[in-house]
Amino acid sequence: MTTGLVPGGQPPDPQPAGGMPQQRRQLPDETGLHGERGSRSSVITARAAASFEPVGRSVASARSFVRDTLQGWGYADIVDDAVVLTSELVTNAVVHAGTSADVVCLRTEEGVRIEVADRYPEREVPLQGSLADMGSPDREGGRGLQLCAALAGRWGVDYTPTHKTVWFHLDLPERPVGTRSAGPCLPAELLPLADGRVRVAVVQIDRVGAITAWNEDAEELFGYPAEQVVGKPLTDLAAWPHTPGTSTGIVEALQLSRWEGSYGIRGAHGRVTPVYASHLRVRDTGGEPSTVCLLVRDHERAVLQSPTRVPADTGAAEGQSTDPFEVFIGSPAPDDLDGLLQRTVERARDMLDADAAFLLLATDDETELEVRASTGLPSARQRFARVPVEAGPGRYGSARMPAVHDDLTAVPGAVPLLNGTGMRSVVTVPLKVEGRLTGSLGVAAEAPARYSNEEALRLQFAADRIALAVESARLGELERLRRGSLSFLVEASDLLAGTLDRDQTLALMAQMTVPTLATWCAVYTIADQASDPDLSYVLHEDEELIDGIKSLLSKVPPPDPVPTPGARVWTAPGEVAHQAALRSSMRSLGLSGNTTHQVTPGIGPTLATAAAVGGETVVLPLVARNRVIGMLTLGKPADEHFRQEILELAEDLSRRAALALDNARLYSERTAISQSLQRSLLPPELPQIQGVEVEVIYRAAGEGNEVGGDFYDLFPIHDGAYGFAIGDVCGTGPNAAAVTGLARHALRLLAREGLSGPAVLERLNSAILDEGARSRFLTLLYGELRPQEDGSAELKVVCAGHPLPLRLRQDGTVEPAAEPQPLLGVIEDLELYEQTVTLDPGDVLLCVTDGVTERREGARMLGDDGLADVLTTCTGLTAGAVAARIMRAVERFASDAPSDDMAILAMRVPEPHRD
Repeated sequence: MTTGLVPGGQPPDPQPAGGMPQQRRQLPDETGLHGERGSRSSVITARAAASFEPVGRSVASARSFVRDTLQGWGYADIVDDAVVLTSELVTNAVVHAGTSADVVCLRTEEGVRIEVADRYPEREVPLQGSLADMGSPDREGGRGLQLCAALAGRWGVDYTPTHKTVWFHLDLPERPVGTRSAGPCLPAELLPLADGRVRVAVVQIDRVGAITAWNEDAEELFGYPAEQVVGKPLTDLAAWPHTPGTSTGIVEALQLSRWEGSYGIRGAHGRVTPVYASHLRVRDTGGEPSTVCLLVRDHERAVLQSPTRVPADTGAAEGQSTDPFEVFIGSPAPDDLDGLLQRTVERARDMLDADAAFLLLATDDETELEVRASTGLPSARQRFARVPVEAGPGRYGSARMPAVHDDLTAVPGAVPLLNGTGMRSVVTVPLKVEGRLTGSLGVAAEAPARYSNEEALRLQFAADRIALAVESARLGELERLRRGSLSFLVEASDLLAGTLDRDQTLALMAQMTVPTLATWCAVYTIADQASDPDLSYVLHEDEELIDGIKSLLSKVPPPDPVPTPGARVWTAPGEVAHQAALRSSMRSLGLSGNTTHQVTPGIGPTLATAAAVGGETVVLPLVARNRVIGMLTLGKPADEHFRQEILELAEDLSRRAALALDNARLYSERTAISQSLQRSLLPPELPQIQGVEVEVIYRAAGEGNEVGGDFYDLFPIHDGAYGFAIGDVCGTGPNAAAVTGLARHALRLLAREGLSGPAVLERLNSAILDEGARSRFLTLLYGELRPQEDGSAELKVVCAGHPLPLRLRQDGTVEPAAEPQPLLGVIEDLELYEQTVTLDPGDVLLCVTDGVTERREGARMLGDDGLADVLTTCTGLTAGAVAARIMRAVERFASDAPSDDMAILAMRVPEPHRD
């Protein structure tokens, strides 16, 4: 019976306690894998295994193990699917089945196989059933197998007498390695434009992503000298697009044999320079791989961009037909949506000899069009912008049918994308699939009357050729985005559920959105319905801009706390930023002298802030328990827009974050109330007693508790006499603290009535018994202290079931200062008596609760004798030093945190000063 392990290999290493995996990797070998039904033998090139205990936190540990393993193998394309499937299967094992889970990752030439084994083999699992046989997705059971059927290329279940193993196989997508070609000779006027001095930055990256070479052009382009960046990871400088589930990350791009594309480099001036990059993976004579990166400014991409190979003969060969799609797009066609759309607009522009071209994709309901690609236009300003199709301001009226506009100045707003671009004539055609509007393709020229119906037909013919391919690529991108979003939300929920601290929850909310969903983020919180929103947290991917954004937002009225779900555009930050930058620039331009030297420091931060918040800004309400508790504000830099899929993901995240934030608020309020009530049970402050030193140390057991079952008090009574008490209520926590409050306040009240010590305790005993079922046993040492004229102090004490007070004499002898008597709260009729003790100068009276004497380390206990031994070493110390030494001895006696409340009261009669 197949178990999913490598034949001849050893089972996974045993898992230590605590739920964290113990990993064991196997070096590449030539072992074959034969477990998959109907599949050919595959060579296993790497293996990783881990075991997880049957506890809830093991699910998150398993996800991290699979993610780290696949990313380490360079398989980022399938990480999200693998994490989702592993999460479901491990949850079934450790949560539902209640057994430990063994996770094995096997790397083959075709992909990755992951096996999850549990120790509950008798559970019924369909092996060859259809999705319909596995139940509804709304049911709790069977969803893990449905996900396997939906996401995995192959999957199955294997049984042994002691284990059940569910496995799935994820195929790797094909990765293009680039092409080489040469273009025809062109007249000078048709060559691409570039600066007078074209600078090509040459940067070499080693196998771990660190910079090893940095040429002079790189220094000039980005402002860093070579010695400042060599040895640092390229990821510290690269501003890479972070859209979950889409595109390739920079780490993956550096591992490919060839790669071309656009990203940004954050320069020494703090701004991001858009660049076009060409990466080539090489190895030295010793076999060590590295990546050579050639970088130019993005508008000079023609210097590096490989031209597409166009067939020399576009006609049909004898007996063969030419694919119109390849004729228009070229071969090979881009395999990603952005590349396909960009190739489309460039081909359309060249085909009609235009100055610009653009392509928009329709939303699912066909009510809006979203800008996805353009050439010859400020694409950064327009990317992901949306315009309505049918009605409303800025509507796109010529989307559903081919349209030719001879002069846009005569029909302003007919094509909103071209407003303010200088384009005069334009032709637009729809992209349709099975009669449904999926997008719009247009080309434009600066001269009027450039296009006729003939050009519109040619463009429509091209649009018909590429519409199906565009729609297929768009659906593929949406599917990858949704899978990435699912993985993102799973991990976000884990992080948010892992804390009840309000400030940490705010920080997590911002860190999860920046830079994954937005360039910057601000979180507003609302304390109650009558309060205004308060700016609580601000984050930007460039830390140097955080203070500027925070200052700007503090001057802008906060957004209205509207409970309507969904993201709404907020224009105030961008408008205020631009106005502030304009005013600052005008003031600076009026300066005399060296203008350049004076202007740059004056307007730099303002202009940088304006650029940071100058793009689209949206607000999502944080609604929890039918109340708006805050707003999540997301922003883009100048002239950038959010795509709808990102806004939907942000809305889902905001719902989870709102509940986590409200839970943290409720927890903080409960803790604050508890601590306030507990502080009211402690004495406000100790009085100063002439001729007697007093020191108290108090420790309450339990996290978040300031007061427990132990208590102390020292207060004036009358005629220079002082009452003191130290007691211990049975138990700890809030219930014991309630009796603590009763005892402390009753002692003060009864003592000031002039009652003797025994009478005070007898009446307190009756009050405790009157509490009925809520009453608790109470041990109490109560006494009255009266300083004497000869420098000594007279004490009258009653020890009701409490550890006996210890008296330390000047000669170092230690003896009990009272006799034991019955505790309080047990019997009604008590007959107590008080004892008189005289403290001579230099003597110390030490009173403690049983949390001190019963301190344990295994079978050992400190006890009364141990406490007396420590006290004998305190001769000549002040009361504060005595209490501190006793507490240190108690803490060092055992390594574990104390499990019981502790109180120490030390009183010392100082020796007279000698001249």
